[in-house]
Amino acid sequence: MTRLRRSLPALLATFAACVAMPAPAGAASYVACAPVRDPYPGTRYEGVDLTRIRGLRMTCPATRWVARRAHRRALGLTPPRSGIRRFSWHGWRVTGDLRPATDRYVARKGDRRVRWRF
Repeated sequence: MTRLRRSLPALLATFAACVAMPAPAGAASYVACAPVRDPYPGTRYEGVDLTRIRGLRMTCPATRWVARRAHRRALGLTPPRSGIRRFSWHGWRVTGDLRPATDRYVARKGDRRVRWRF
């Protein structure tokens, strides 16, 4: 019992140090951002929101801006036969999967990522 009492503080200190350590650089996670409500008023897409906006290594305002602007560009392109839309926009490589009931997009630029659904 005495041995346990002496090792318990050391064990707790080790645990606290492990919890306080930052995550490795490759372990970044996506940050959920607010949806863009009705980005196309007065068009046939009126009332359809950009949802499930997620950003990796970006702030939410920047993430929402990329999703809104890249998606506006995507709507101006002719839909491909394959159902997968690929294009570049301001240095971002954008891929959109148009096959499911909701379109899913991913934009990549370096180590930054933006995901959203239309």
